[in-house]
Amino acid sequence: MENPRRILLVTGRLAEPLVRKYGEGCDVLVTPVSVAAFLTPELIVRYLEKAGVKSEDYDLILIPGLVRGSAQLIEDELDIPAFKGPRNAMDLPQVLKALGEGFKLSREVPADDLFSFDALKRVEDIRNRTRNRNYIEEALKKPWNVLIGDLPAGRDFPARILGEVVDAPKLGVEKTVEKALYYLHEGADIIDIGMVAGETNLGFIEEIPEIRERIGEAGFDVPISFDSLNTSEIERALDYADLFLSVDESNLNALVTEKPVVLIPTNQREGYFPTKPAKRVEFLGRLKEKALDLGYRRVIPDLILEHVPHLARSVTAFQLYRERNPDDVLLAGVGNVVELYDADSAGMNALLAGIAKELSINLLLTTEVSAKAKGSVRELRRAIDMNLFDLPKDLGFGLLILKEKRETEWRFEPAGEVVKARERPVELEPVYFRIWLEGGRIWVNVHRSTETVLTIVGDEPNAIIDTILERFEISPRHAFYLGRELERAYTALKLRRSYTQEVQLFGEFYMDTKTEKV
Repeated sequence: MENPRRILLVTGRLAEPLVRKYGEGCDVLVTPVSVAAFLTPELIVRYLEKAGVKSEDYDLILIPGLVRGSAQLIEDELDIPAFKGPRNAMDLPQVLKALGEGFKLSREVPADDLFSFDALKRVEDIRNRTRNRNYIEEALKKPWNVLIGDLPAGRDFPARILGEVVDAPKLGVEKTVEKALYYLHEGADIIDIGMVAGETNLGFIEEIPEIRERIGEAGFDVPISFDSLNTSEIERALDYADLFLSVDESNLNALVTEKPVVLIPTNQREGYFPTKPAKRVEFLGRLKEKALDLGYRRVIPDLILEHVPHLARSVTAFQLYRERNPDDVLLAGVGNVVELYDADSAGMNALLAGIAKELSINLLLTTEVSAKAKGSVRELRRAIDMNLFDLPKDLGFGLLILKEKRETEWRFEPAGEVVKARERPVELEPVYFRIWLEGGRIWVNVHRSTETVLTIVGDEPNAIIDTILERFEISPRHAFYLGRELERAYTALKLRRSYTQEVQLFGEFYMDTKTEKV
C-alpha cells in the first residue's frame, strides 16, 4: 500500500478535542459512544455506514488502539484498509509520521505496541548480526575485542553484563545455580562467582564444574568468571573459570595464565590504591605492561568505578585511560555505585550504561544484593539495548518505569453540581481479609473471627475480587477497599517491591503540602 493521503480517524465523543488537535490533516468521525474504548469493530462499521463513508472516500481508517477485536472486519465491510491507531490521542503525530515513512500498522495490535515490537526487533537484528560466525572471526582479529570462553566481547559487540553471585560459598551450589539462572533470564551474559572476602574456600571451587553443568542443563552455555583477591583461590580456579577478577600488583607474579584476567590498580597486600585519576591511570598502565611481560595473554583493565562521593574522579580515570589506550577492552563494576545510593536503580543503571558506551567500557559487572538494586541486571540489559542506537530516546522502548514520557491530557467538564468528598465511618463486618505476595502471585486469606476459612491465589486483582464476591457477602465499601489493596499488591508485584497491607507503596515526596486542595 502506498503512503496514505486521506485518513479517517474514528473516536468517541470525549476524546474528540484531542483527536482533532493531534490528528491534524485527517478527517475525524465522532461516534455517539462517550469513551472510545467502549467501541467495537461491529459498532464502528455501523457508524461508518450510517455516516455514508464509501471505499473511494479514504485511503485508510484508523480506529482507537483501545478497541477490542480486529479492524479486519471494518476493512472487509467497507473495502478501506483499517488499522489500530495508538491508545492515546497524543501519540497520533508519531503514528501519522511513521505511516508517511512506510511503517506498517496492525489490525490487531495498537500502534504504540508496534513501535516497541519494531524497536526490539531492530535490537535483536543487531545482536544477531554480532552472533554471525564470520563476523566474530573477523572481529576477533582486532585488538579491541576478546574471547571470554566462547563469548566475544569488545568494541564490535554489545556491552556484556556480568551478574555477580555474591558470597557464593555461603550460598552453596543449589542457591548459586538458582541465582545464576535468575541473572541469565534477566539478561546477563556471564556468571561471576563471587568468593567470600577474608576467607579461603578451596572446596567450593571444586564445585564450579557442577555449577557450570547445571547452568548448561538449563539451556545456557555462558562463560564463568571467578571473583576473588585470594591468590590460592584464584590458582585453584584457573582450570574451572573463563575470566578472573581481580589481579593486582600483590598477586600479579603468582597467577600467570593465558585466560583473560581483570587487572585493577591496587596492591591489596600493602593497602595501596591511587585516588588521583592521573596516578591511577599511570599505575595501571605499568601493571598492564608488567603483566604482558610476565606472559599474561589478555589483560582487561578495570580503573575501579567508585561510588559517590568519588564517582566523578573514577569516571575521569576511565576517560584518561581510554584516551591513552583506545584499543583495550575495559570492565567497570557498576553495582557498587547503585548499591550505595538510596535512589531508584533504573535511572542510575541507564546513566552508567550511557557513560560506559561513551568510554567504550565493554564489560559491566553488577549484582542485586539489596532490595533497592532488584532488577539491575534487567535494567542494564535494557539500557545497553537502548545504547545500540545513536540516541537513547524515542526508540519505542526505554526505562521510563515510574515517570512518563508525555503527560496525558485526561479530564472532563464537571457537572453543574460539585460536592466535596467526605469520608464516612466504617462498620466492622464478620468477614475480613489478609493479603500478601508470595512466589510472584497474590494470596488472600479469608477470616471469620480467628478462623481462616479460605485462601485465594491469583495473578491479577479482577479474578481475585470476582472470586471473593462469588463466595462472600461484603459491603460495597469493603469491596472497594479490597479492590484498592489488591491493585496496590499488583503494582508492588510488577515493580518487584514488597507489599504490606494498608501500607502505602510510595512516599509523599512529590506531594506539595503547601498547595491548597479544592
